[in-house]
Amino acid sequence: MAKHDESRRAFLVGAAVGAGAVAGTGMVSGALAQHRQHPKAAEEPEAAHGHDGGEGHGAFLNDDNAATIAAFAERLMPGAPGKPGARDADVLNYIDLALAGAYSDQQDFYRRGLAALDAYCRKTFNQPFVKLSAAQQDEVITALEQGKASEFTYPTAQAFFNAVRTHTMEGMFADPIYGGNKDFAGWKLVGFPGAQPFFTAADMQSRQAFNRAPITGLQAQAKIASRKA
Repeated sequence: MAKHDESRRAFLVGAAVGAGAVAGTGMVSGALAQHRQHPKAAEEPEAAHGHDGGEGHGAFLNDDNAATIAAFAERLMPGAPGKPGARDADVLNYIDLALAGAYSDQQDFYRRGLAALDAYCRKTFNQPFVKLSAAQQDEVITALEQGKASEFTYPTAQAFFNAVRTHTMEGMFADPIYGGNKDFAGWKLVGFPGAQPFFTAADMQSRQAFNRAPITGLQAQAKIASRKA
């Protein structure tokens, strides 16, 4: 992994831990849990097709925009051997479901932001974002972060960058019930044990990682509660 990739990963992981993001259960609205399954196109055509009526990816994004978000998120949280990235955690699925549900008020924000990103990449490199090399994608993302990318009005380049970065972190570290953090990839990365039913007083005081039980999420806890009811 390149030093640039490693430093970006370290920053996002550190930010997640420092902000308590690994707790995951309170990061995003509970409404996301209601959209864990992709709606059928016949039932919700507008959600399934995303913008421009293109081929549907799932809940909201069309295939082209899904590919762009997946590539953007992977550059923000790049994977490496033994270190899962955004693709491994299925961050794309998290963002797609969020935009169809709890974050539906941001659909136009994403539509316009993705269109501006495509226009900027074509103007600068004569290629869409997904066709650029990793180094070129990083250059584009840096321009967005610094507010130096042209073609953006609403949202601004920085606002779009901040939104995608925030949602990438949520998709990496929120409870898997919301569609990301596949196979607890994000939690394993930072040593978070998940939604364990209880911790002893010694566990609460310990600085060592909790490893007496498998990582568990909200969905597993809900099943346990329903069996006890």
